[in-house]
Amino acid sequence: MWAMVVSYLSPSCVPAVSMFLNTLTPKFYVALTGTSSLISGLILIFEWWYFRKYGTSFIEQVSVSHLRPLLGGVDSSTPNTSNGEANDSNRQSVSECKVWRNPLNLFRGAEYNRYTWVTGREPLTYYDMNLSAQDHQTFFTCDSDHLRPTDAIMQKAWRERNPQARISAAHEALELEDCATAFILLAEEEATTIMKTERLFKQALKAGDGCYRRSQQLQHHGAQYEAQHRRDTNVLVYIKRRLAMCSRKLGRTREAVKMMRDLMKEFPLLSMFNIHENLLESLLELQNYADVQAVLAKYDDISLPKSATICYTAALLKARAVSDKFSPEAASRRGLSTAEMNAIEAIHRAVEFNPHVPKYLLEMKSLILPPEHILKRGDSEAIAYAFFHLQHWKRVEGALNLLHCTWGGTVFHEVSVYPKKELPFFILFTAGLCSFTAMLALLTHQFPELMGVFAKALFFINFLSTLFAPLNFIMEKVESILPSSLWHQLTRI
Repeated sequence: MWAMVVSYLSPSCVPAVSMFLNTLTPKFYVALTGTSSLISGLILIFEWWYFRKYGTSFIEQVSVSHLRPLLGGVDSSTPNTSNGEANDSNRQSVSECKVWRNPLNLFRGAEYNRYTWVTGREPLTYYDMNLSAQDHQTFFTCDSDHLRPTDAIMQKAWRERNPQARISAAHEALELEDCATAFILLAEEEATTIMKTERLFKQALKAGDGCYRRSQQLQHHGAQYEAQHRRDTNVLVYIKRRLAMCSRKLGRTREAVKMMRDLMKEFPLLSMFNIHENLLESLLELQNYADVQAVLAKYDDISLPKSATICYTAALLKARAVSDKFSPEAASRRGLSTAEMNAIEAIHRAVEFNPHVPKYLLEMKSLILPPEHILKRGDSEAIAYAFFHLQHWKRVEGALNLLHCTWGGTVFHEVSVYPKKELPFFILFTAGLCSFTAMLALLTHQFPELMGVFAKALFFINFLSTLFAPLNFIMEKVESILPSSLWHQLTRI
Protein backbone atom coordinates (compact mmCIF):
# COMPACT_ATOMS: atom_id res chain seq x y z
CA MET A 1 0.00 0.00 0.00
CA TRP A 2 2.83 2.42 0.88
CA ALA A 3 4.60 1.60 -2.38
CA MET A 4 1.46 2.47 -4.30
CA VAL A 5 1.15 5.76 -2.40
CA VAL A 6 4.81 6.65 -2.96
CA SER A 7 4.46 5.97 -6.68
CA TYR A 8 1.87 8.74 -6.96
CA LEU A 9 4.15 11.35 -5.34
CA SER A 10 5.83 13.96 -7.49
CA PRO A 11 9.08 12.54 -8.92
CA SER A 12 10.93 15.79 -8.25
CA CYS A 13 9.97 16.00 -4.58
CA VAL A 14 12.41 13.50 -3.07
CA PRO A 15 15.45 14.57 -5.18
CA ALA A 16 14.82 18.20 -4.21
CA VAL A 17 14.90 17.31 -0.53
CA SER A 18 18.06 15.27 -1.03
CA MET A 19 19.74 18.13 -2.90
CA PHE A 20 18.83 20.58 -0.12
CA LEU A 21 20.27 18.28 2.54
CA ASN A 22 23.49 17.74 0.57
CA THR A 23 24.11 21.49 0.40
CA LEU A 24 24.14 21.76 4.21
CA THR A 25 27.65 21.78 5.67
CA PRO A 26 28.70 20.44 9.10
CA LYS A 27 29.11 24.05 10.30
CA PHE A 28 25.37 24.54 9.77
CA TYR A 29 24.56 21.65 12.11
CA VAL A 30 27.02 22.93 14.71
CA ALA A 31 25.42 26.38 14.54
CA LEU A 32 21.92 24.89 14.64
CA THR A 33 22.50 22.72 17.70
CA GLY A 34 24.49 25.43 19.47
CA THR A 35 21.77 28.04 18.91
CA SER A 36 19.10 25.59 20.10
CA SER A 37 21.12 24.88 23.24
CA LEU A 38 21.59 28.61 23.91
CA ILE A 39 17.89 29.42 23.46
CA SER A 40 16.74 26.55 25.68
CA GLY A 41 19.32 27.58 28.30
CA LEU A 42 18.00 31.15 28.33
CA ILE A 43 14.44 29.84 28.67
CA LEU A 44 15.58 27.63 31.59
CA ILE A 45 17.25 30.56 33.36
CA PHE A 46 14.18 32.77 32.93
CA GLU A 47 11.82 30.00 34.10
CA TRP A 48 13.97 29.38 37.20
CA TRP A 49 14.12 33.10 38.04
CA TYR A 50 10.34 33.50 37.59
CA PHE A 51 9.67 30.43 39.73
CA ARG A 52 11.94 31.63 42.56
CA LYS A 53 10.33 35.10 42.54
CA TYR A 54 6.64 34.29 41.98
CA GLY A 55 6.38 30.59 42.90
CA THR A 56 4.96 29.43 39.58
CA SER A 57 6.04 28.63 36.04
CA PHE A 58 5.76 31.47 33.51
CA ILE A 59 4.93 29.12 30.63
CA GLU A 60 2.33 27.33 32.72
CA GLN A 61 0.78 30.61 33.88
CA VAL A 62 0.56 31.93 30.31
CA SER A 63 -0.93 28.64 29.16
CA VAL A 64 -3.60 28.65 31.86
CA SER A 65 -4.41 32.36 31.70
CA HIS A 66 -4.35 33.01 27.94
CA LEU A 67 -4.22 29.81 25.91
CA ARG A 68 -6.87 27.80 27.77
CA PRO A 69 -9.70 30.32 27.05
CA LEU A 70 -8.68 30.37 23.37
CA LEU A 71 -8.76 26.58 23.22
CA GLY A 72 -12.27 26.31 24.66
CA GLY A 73 -11.89 26.95 28.40
CA VAL A 74 -14.98 27.37 30.54
CA ASP A 75 -16.26 30.91 30.72
CA SER A 76 -17.12 31.86 34.27
CA SER A 77 -19.67 34.37 33.07
CA THR A 78 -21.85 31.79 31.31
CA PRO A 79 -25.51 32.53 32.09
CA ASN A 80 -28.43 30.24 32.90
CA THR A 81 -26.78 28.50 35.82
CA SER A 82 -28.94 27.31 38.66
CA ASN A 83 -28.33 28.54 42.18
CA GLY A 84 -27.28 25.11 43.37
CA GLU A 85 -24.69 24.73 40.64
CA ALA A 86 -23.37 28.22 41.30
CA ASN A 87 -23.03 27.52 45.01
CA ASP A 88 -21.23 24.24 44.34
CA SER A 89 -18.80 25.87 41.94
CA ASN A 90 -18.15 28.74 44.35
CA ARG A 91 -17.54 26.33 47.19
CA GLN A 92 -15.17 24.28 45.07
CA SER A 93 -13.22 27.35 43.95
CA VAL A 94 -12.94 28.59 47.54
CA SER A 95 -11.80 25.22 48.88
CA GLU A 96 -9.10 24.96 46.21
CA CYS A 97 -7.72 28.39 46.99
CA LYS A 98 -4.42 28.26 48.89
CA VAL A 99 -3.59 31.89 49.69
CA TRP A 100 -6.12 33.60 51.94
CA ARG A 101 -6.42 37.07 53.39
CA ASN A 102 -5.55 36.99 57.08
CA PRO A 103 -8.86 37.56 58.94
CA LEU A 104 -6.99 39.13 61.87
CA ASN A 105 -4.58 41.27 59.86
CA LEU A 106 -3.23 44.33 61.60
CA PHE A 107 -3.74 47.97 60.63
CA ARG A 108 -0.88 49.33 58.54
CA GLY A 109 -0.81 52.84 59.95
CA ALA A 110 -1.54 52.10 63.61
CA GLU A 111 0.27 48.76 64.01
CA TYR A 112 2.52 47.66 61.15
CA ASN A 113 4.17 51.09 60.89
CA ARG A 114 5.30 50.91 64.51
CA TYR A 115 7.79 48.26 63.41
CA THR A 116 9.03 50.59 60.67
CA TRP A 117 9.41 53.49 63.09
CA VAL A 118 11.53 51.39 65.47
CA THR A 119 13.64 49.33 63.07
CA GLY A 120 13.49 51.27 59.81
CA ARG A 121 12.46 48.10 57.99
CA GLU A 122 9.28 47.20 56.15
CA PRO A 123 7.10 44.67 58.02
CA LEU A 124 5.34 43.42 54.87
CA THR A 125 6.77 41.89 51.74
CA TYR A 126 6.12 43.32 48.29
CA TYR A 127 4.26 40.12 47.36
CA ASP A 128 1.95 40.47 50.36
CA MET A 129 1.19 44.12 49.64
CA ASN A 130 0.59 43.32 45.98
CA LEU A 131 -2.03 40.74 46.98
CA SER A 132 -3.67 43.33 49.23
CA ALA A 133 -3.77 45.79 46.34
CA GLN A 134 -5.54 43.19 44.24
CA ASP A 135 -8.03 42.56 47.07
CA HIS A 136 -8.75 46.28 47.38
CA GLN A 137 -9.39 46.61 43.66
CA THR A 138 -11.68 43.57 43.76
CA PHE A 139 -13.70 44.61 46.82
CA PHE A 140 -13.77 48.41 46.54
CA THR A 141 -14.05 49.12 42.79
CA CYS A 142 -16.43 48.30 39.94
CA ASP A 143 -16.76 49.01 36.22
CA SER A 144 -18.96 52.07 36.73
CA ASP A 145 -16.50 53.97 38.95
CA HIS A 146 -15.76 56.40 36.13
CA LEU A 147 -19.29 57.82 36.47
CA ARG A 148 -18.51 59.41 39.84
CA PRO A 149 -15.38 61.58 40.28
CA THR A 150 -14.63 60.32 43.81
CA ASP A 151 -14.85 56.67 42.75
CA ALA A 152 -12.63 57.37 39.74
CA ILE A 153 -10.00 58.95 42.01
CA MET A 154 -10.13 56.04 44.45
CA GLN A 155 -9.89 53.52 41.64
CA LYS A 156 -6.53 55.05 40.75
CA ALA A 157 -5.57 55.30 44.42
CA TRP A 158 -5.93 51.56 45.03
CA ARG A 159 -3.55 50.93 42.12
CA GLU A 160 -0.84 53.23 43.45
CA ARG A 161 2.22 51.56 44.93
CA ASN A 162 3.45 54.64 46.80
CA PRO A 163 1.63 54.94 50.18
CA GLN A 164 1.87 58.74 50.18
CA ALA A 165 0.31 58.89 46.69
CA ARG A 166 -2.60 56.74 47.89
CA ILE A 167 -3.15 58.92 50.95
CA SER A 168 -3.02 62.11 48.86
CA ALA A 169 -5.57 60.66 46.44
CA ALA A 170 -7.88 59.79 49.34
CA HIS A 171 -7.72 63.37 50.64
CA GLU A 172 -8.40 64.64 47.12
CA ALA A 173 -11.53 62.47 46.93
CA LEU A 174 -12.75 63.71 50.32
CA GLU A 175 -12.46 67.32 49.14
CA LEU A 176 -15.22 66.54 46.61
CA GLU A 177 -17.57 64.61 48.91
CA ASP A 178 -17.62 62.06 51.71
CA CYS A 179 -16.31 58.84 50.19
CA ALA A 180 -16.41 55.58 52.16
CA THR A 181 -13.42 53.99 50.41
CA ALA A 182 -11.35 57.15 50.96
CA PHE A 183 -12.05 56.97 54.70
CA ILE A 184 -11.11 53.27 54.62
CA LEU A 185 -7.73 54.02 53.04
CA LEU A 186 -6.96 56.75 55.55
CA ALA A 187 -8.05 54.57 58.46
CA GLU A 188 -5.87 51.71 57.30
CA GLU A 189 -2.72 53.61 56.31
CA GLU A 190 -2.64 57.16 57.71
CA ALA A 191 -4.12 56.83 61.22
CA THR A 192 -1.35 56.25 63.76
CA THR A 193 -3.51 54.99 66.66
CA ILE A 194 -6.44 52.60 66.96
CA MET A 195 -8.66 55.38 68.28
CA LYS A 196 -7.99 57.52 65.18
CA THR A 197 -8.57 54.46 63.04
CA GLU A 198 -11.93 53.82 64.70
CA ARG A 199 -12.95 57.45 64.24
CA LEU A 200 -12.23 57.28 60.50
CA PHE A 201 -14.06 53.98 60.13
CA LYS A 202 -17.14 55.48 61.79
CA GLN A 203 -17.09 58.24 59.18
CA ALA A 204 -16.67 55.58 56.51
CA LEU A 205 -19.67 53.70 57.95
CA LYS A 206 -21.88 56.77 57.67
CA ALA A 207 -20.92 57.33 54.03
CA GLY A 208 -20.91 53.65 53.11
CA ASP A 209 -24.30 52.92 54.65
CA GLY A 210 -25.89 55.70 52.56
CA CYS A 211 -24.36 54.35 49.33
CA TYR A 212 -25.46 50.83 50.23
CA ARG A 213 -29.09 51.83 50.79
CA ARG A 214 -29.23 53.77 47.52
CA SER A 215 -27.69 50.97 45.46
CA GLN A 216 -29.93 48.40 47.17
CA GLN A 217 -32.99 50.09 45.72
CA LEU A 218 -31.52 50.20 42.19
CA GLN A 219 -29.74 46.82 42.05
CA HIS A 220 -32.42 45.20 39.83
CA HIS A 221 -32.35 47.95 37.20
CA GLY A 222 -29.44 46.47 35.27
CA ALA A 223 -26.00 44.87 35.44
CA GLN A 224 -24.32 48.20 36.15
CA TYR A 225 -26.45 48.84 39.27
CA GLU A 226 -25.99 45.25 40.40
CA ALA A 227 -22.20 45.66 40.23
CA GLN A 228 -22.44 48.89 42.23
CA HIS A 229 -24.56 47.19 44.89
CA ARG A 230 -22.09 44.32 45.13
CA ARG A 231 -19.25 46.79 45.59
CA ASP A 232 -21.18 48.79 48.21
CA THR A 233 -21.99 45.56 50.07
CA ASN A 234 -18.31 44.60 50.22
CA VAL A 235 -17.41 48.08 51.44
CA LEU A 236 -20.06 48.03 54.19
CA VAL A 237 -19.11 44.55 55.43
CA TYR A 238 -15.43 45.49 55.47
CA ILE A 239 -16.08 48.65 57.46
CA LYS A 240 -18.25 46.93 60.08
CA ARG A 241 -15.75 44.09 60.47
CA ARG A 242 -12.83 46.49 60.98
CA LEU A 243 -14.89 48.54 63.45
CA ALA A 244 -15.50 45.36 65.43
CA MET A 245 -11.76 44.68 65.39
CA CYS A 246 -11.12 48.22 66.67
CA SER A 247 -13.49 47.57 69.59
CA ARG A 248 -11.65 44.31 70.31
CA LYS A 249 -8.25 46.04 70.32
CA LEU A 250 -9.55 48.84 72.55
CA GLY A 251 -10.77 46.36 75.18
CA ARG A 252 -14.49 46.55 74.38
CA THR A 253 -14.63 42.83 73.62
CA ARG A 254 -18.34 42.25 74.36
CA GLU A 255 -19.22 45.11 72.03
CA ALA A 256 -16.97 43.55 69.37
CA VAL A 257 -18.70 40.17 69.76
CA LYS A 258 -22.13 41.77 69.35
CA MET A 259 -21.00 43.63 66.22
CA MET A 260 -19.59 40.46 64.69
CA ARG A 261 -22.72 38.45 65.44
CA ASP A 262 -24.95 41.14 63.94
CA LEU A 263 -22.74 41.31 60.86
CA MET A 264 -22.87 37.53 60.36
CA LYS A 265 -26.66 37.58 60.67
CA GLU A 266 -27.03 40.50 58.26
CA PHE A 267 -24.71 39.03 55.60
CA PRO A 268 -24.63 35.25 56.16
CA LEU A 269 -23.40 34.44 52.63
CA LEU A 270 -20.24 36.56 52.72
CA SER A 271 -17.98 33.87 54.16
CA MET A 272 -14.95 35.12 52.20
CA PHE A 273 -14.13 37.56 55.02
CA ASN A 274 -13.98 34.67 57.57
CA ILE A 275 -15.65 36.79 60.25
CA HIS A 276 -16.23 33.68 62.35
CA GLU A 277 -12.48 33.52 63.04
CA ASN A 278 -12.59 37.05 64.47
CA LEU A 279 -15.58 35.96 66.56
CA LEU A 280 -13.78 32.86 67.87
CA GLU A 281 -10.79 34.92 69.04
CA SER A 282 -13.01 37.44 70.81
CA LEU A 283 -15.06 34.72 72.53
CA LEU A 284 -11.84 33.05 73.72
CA GLU A 285 -10.76 36.37 75.19
CA LEU A 286 -14.05 36.46 77.13
CA GLN A 287 -13.48 32.79 78.11
CA ASN A 288 -16.97 32.09 76.82
CA TYR A 289 -16.14 28.51 75.85
CA ALA A 290 -19.76 27.41 75.39
CA ASP A 291 -20.27 29.98 72.65
CA VAL A 292 -16.91 29.01 71.13
CA GLN A 293 -18.13 25.43 70.92
CA ALA A 294 -21.36 26.59 69.28
CA VAL A 295 -19.46 28.52 66.61
CA LEU A 296 -17.18 25.54 65.98
CA ALA A 297 -20.18 23.25 65.60
CA LYS A 298 -21.40 25.49 62.79
CA TYR A 299 -18.14 26.05 60.92
CA ASP A 300 -16.11 22.92 61.68
CA ASP A 301 -17.85 21.09 58.84
CA ILE A 302 -16.29 18.72 56.33
CA SER A 303 -17.76 20.63 53.39
CA LEU A 304 -16.16 23.94 54.46
CA PRO A 305 -12.46 24.80 54.12
CA LYS A 306 -10.53 24.21 57.31
CA SER A 307 -8.14 26.61 59.00
CA ALA A 308 -5.63 26.48 61.82
CA THR A 309 -7.99 28.62 63.92
CA ILE A 310 -10.80 26.08 63.67
CA CYS A 311 -8.64 22.98 64.16
CA TYR A 312 -6.52 24.28 67.05
CA THR A 313 -9.46 25.98 68.81
CA ALA A 314 -11.31 22.66 68.75
CA ALA A 315 -8.21 21.00 70.18
CA LEU A 316 -7.94 23.68 72.89
CA LEU A 317 -11.53 23.06 74.03
CA LYS A 318 -10.93 19.30 74.21
CA ALA A 319 -7.63 19.82 76.03
CA ARG A 320 -9.26 22.21 78.52
CA ALA A 321 -11.36 19.37 79.92
CA VAL A 322 -8.33 17.26 80.94
CA SER A 323 -5.18 19.38 80.75
CA ASP A 324 -5.16 20.62 84.36
CA LYS A 325 -4.81 17.06 85.71
CA PHE A 326 -2.96 15.42 82.85
CA SER A 327 0.33 13.68 83.59
CA PRO A 328 2.23 11.51 81.11
CA GLU A 329 3.49 9.21 83.89
CA ALA A 330 0.02 8.70 85.34
CA ALA A 331 -1.48 8.17 81.91
CA SER A 332 1.13 5.49 81.08
CA ARG A 333 0.32 3.63 84.32
CA ARG A 334 -3.46 3.69 84.25
CA GLY A 335 -4.11 4.24 80.54
CA LEU A 336 -5.88 7.09 78.82
CA SER A 337 -9.43 8.02 79.69
CA THR A 338 -12.06 8.75 77.04
CA ALA A 339 -11.75 12.51 77.51
CA GLU A 340 -7.95 12.32 77.26
CA MET A 341 -8.21 10.23 74.10
CA ASN A 342 -10.57 12.80 72.57
CA ALA A 343 -8.19 15.63 73.46
CA ILE A 344 -5.18 13.81 72.01
CA GLU A 345 -7.06 12.95 68.83
CA ALA A 346 -8.12 16.59 68.44
CA ILE A 347 -4.50 17.73 68.83
CA HIS A 348 -3.38 15.09 66.31
CA ARG A 349 -6.00 16.36 63.87
CA ALA A 350 -4.85 19.95 64.32
CA VAL A 351 -1.17 19.05 63.95
CA GLU A 352 -1.94 17.06 60.82
CA PHE A 353 -3.66 20.10 59.32
CA ASN A 354 -0.78 22.48 60.13
CA PRO A 355 2.34 20.97 61.70
CA HIS A 356 4.06 24.38 62.00
CA VAL A 357 1.81 25.75 64.77
CA PRO A 358 3.14 23.81 67.84
CA LYS A 359 6.65 25.28 67.56
CA TYR A 360 5.20 28.79 67.83
CA LEU A 361 2.74 27.93 70.61
CA LEU A 362 5.51 26.20 72.58
CA GLU A 363 7.78 29.21 71.88
CA MET A 364 10.39 27.05 70.21
CA LYS A 365 10.40 29.56 67.33
CA SER A 366 10.25 33.34 67.66
CA LEU A 367 7.06 35.10 66.66
CA ILE A 368 7.06 37.91 64.13
CA LEU A 369 4.32 40.22 62.91
CA PRO A 370 1.69 38.24 61.00
CA PRO A 371 1.36 38.93 57.26
CA GLU A 372 -1.75 40.28 55.56
CA HIS A 373 -2.09 37.03 53.59
CA ILE A 374 -1.51 33.47 54.74
CA LEU A 375 -0.88 30.16 53.06
CA LYS A 376 -3.22 27.50 54.38
CA ARG A 377 -1.31 24.75 56.21
CA GLY A 378 1.85 26.83 55.87
CA ASP A 379 4.23 28.63 58.20
CA SER A 380 2.54 32.00 57.60
CA GLU A 381 -0.78 30.63 58.86
CA ALA A 382 0.99 29.24 61.93
CA ILE A 383 2.52 32.65 62.68
CA ALA A 384 -0.84 34.41 62.29
CA TYR A 385 -2.62 31.90 64.53
CA ALA A 386 0.00 31.86 67.30
CA PHE A 387 0.33 35.66 67.28
CA PHE A 388 -3.28 36.07 68.40
CA HIS A 389 -4.05 32.76 70.15
CA LEU A 390 -0.94 32.01 72.21
CA GLN A 391 -2.44 33.95 75.15
CA HIS A 392 -5.56 31.78 75.06
CA TRP A 393 -3.50 28.57 75.27
CA LYS A 394 -1.51 29.99 78.17
CA ARG A 395 -4.72 30.88 79.98
CA VAL A 396 -5.87 27.22 80.01
CA GLU A 397 -3.81 25.46 82.68
CA GLY A 398 -1.82 22.52 81.34
CA ALA A 399 -2.94 22.97 77.73
CA LEU A 400 0.55 23.71 76.41
CA ASN A 401 1.96 20.79 78.43
CA LEU A 402 -0.57 18.44 76.85
CA LEU A 403 0.22 19.87 73.43
CA HIS A 404 3.95 19.32 74.02
CA CYS A 405 3.46 15.71 75.12
CA THR A 406 1.05 14.91 72.33
CA TRP A 407 2.91 16.76 69.58
CA GLY A 408 6.17 15.06 70.46
CA GLY A 409 4.56 11.65 70.03
CA THR A 410 2.41 12.41 67.00
CA VAL A 411 2.87 9.80 64.30
CA PHE A 412 2.62 11.50 60.93
CA HIS A 413 1.44 9.86 57.77
CA GLU A 414 2.33 11.21 54.35
CA VAL A 415 -0.43 13.84 54.31
CA SER A 416 0.60 15.18 57.71
CA VAL A 417 3.87 16.71 56.52
CA TYR A 418 3.30 19.96 54.71
CA PRO A 419 4.39 19.30 51.12
CA LYS A 420 7.40 21.10 49.75
CA LYS A 421 6.96 23.14 46.60
CA GLU A 422 7.83 20.96 43.63
CA LEU A 423 9.54 22.22 40.51
CA PRO A 424 7.09 22.91 37.68
CA PHE A 425 7.07 20.57 34.72
CA PHE A 426 8.31 23.20 32.27
CA ILE A 427 11.48 23.84 34.30
CA LEU A 428 12.31 20.13 34.18
CA PHE A 429 11.40 20.03 30.49
CA THR A 430 13.57 23.01 29.55
CA ALA A 431 16.43 21.60 31.65
CA GLY A 432 16.24 18.30 29.75
CA LEU A 433 15.93 20.11 26.43
CA CYS A 434 18.94 22.30 27.20
CA SER A 435 21.04 19.29 28.22
CA PHE A 436 20.00 17.34 25.12
CA THR A 437 20.73 20.16 22.67
CA ALA A 438 24.04 20.90 24.40
CA MET A 439 25.04 17.26 24.01
CA LEU A 440 24.04 17.36 20.33
CA ALA A 441 26.11 20.53 19.83
CA LEU A 442 29.14 18.88 21.45
CA LEU A 443 28.81 15.72 19.36
CA THR A 444 28.30 17.74 16.17
CA HIS A 445 31.44 19.76 16.92
CA GLN A 446 33.51 16.64 17.61
CA PHE A 447 32.11 14.42 14.83
CA PRO A 448 30.74 16.78 12.16
CA GLU A 449 30.67 14.29 9.25
CA LEU A 450 28.98 11.50 11.19
CA MET A 451 26.40 13.81 12.79
CA GLY A 452 25.73 15.39 9.37
CA VAL A 453 24.84 12.00 7.90
CA PHE A 454 22.69 11.24 10.96
CA ALA A 455 20.90 14.60 10.71
CA LYS A 456 20.21 14.15 7.00
CA ALA A 457 18.75 10.69 7.56
CA LEU A 458 16.69 11.91 10.51
CA PHE A 459 15.43 14.93 8.58
CA PHE A 460 14.48 12.75 5.61
CA ILE A 461 12.55 10.34 7.84
CA ASN A 462 10.72 13.19 9.56
CA PHE A 463 9.95 14.75 6.19
CA LEU A 464 8.38 11.54 4.92
CA SER A 465 6.42 10.95 8.13
CA THR A 466 5.08 14.53 8.00
CA LEU A 467 4.23 14.12 4.33
CA PHE A 468 2.38 10.86 4.90
CA ALA A 469 0.61 11.97 8.12
CA PRO A 470 -2.56 13.23 6.34
CA LEU A 471 -2.69 10.09 4.22
CA ASN A 472 -2.23 7.91 7.27
CA PHE A 473 -5.02 9.77 9.04
CA ILE A 474 -7.38 9.27 6.06
CA MET A 475 -6.50 5.55 5.86
CA GLU A 476 -7.27 5.07 9.57
CA LYS A 477 -10.64 6.79 9.17
CA VAL A 478 -11.47 4.63 6.14
CA GLU A 479 -10.49 1.47 8.03
CA SER A 480 -12.73 2.44 10.94
CA ILE A 481 -15.72 3.11 8.61
CA LEU A 482 -15.51 0.25 6.09
CA PRO A 483 -16.18 -3.37 7.17
CA SER A 484 -13.06 -5.45 7.66
CA SER A 485 -14.13 -8.07 5.06
CA LEU A 486 -14.70 -5.44 2.34
CA TRP A 487 -11.37 -3.80 3.06
CA HIS A 488 -9.67 -7.21 2.83
CA GLN A 489 -11.17 -7.85 -0.63
CA LEU A 490 -10.11 -4.37 -1.85
CA THR A 491 -6.52 -4.90 -0.75
CA ARG A 492 -6.42 -8.23 -2.58
CA ILE A 493 -7.55 -6.53 -5.79
